Amino acid sequence: MTPLGEYLAKRSVNKSMVARKTGLTKARINELTLNDSAKLRAQELYLIAKAIGADPCEVLNKLYSHLSLQSTA
Repeated sequence: MTPLGEYLAKRSVNKSMVARKTGLTKARINELTLNDSAKLRAQELYLIAKAIGADPCEVLNKLYSHLSLQSTA
């Protein structure tokens, strides 16, 4: 399961509802929640956040706060 999938599962989000509200296909929602190689687009993240009543910045931080910049020498 992807970080997005884990986030939605913790919030008990119905993926069919998210697909309906966002206009994304159920197949795309499943890909984003189950396939680690799937790339989440910014517009998809924004729509998903709005569909579940979350702040898009909060979702972005929950999913990607582990990333850091490369150190420069």
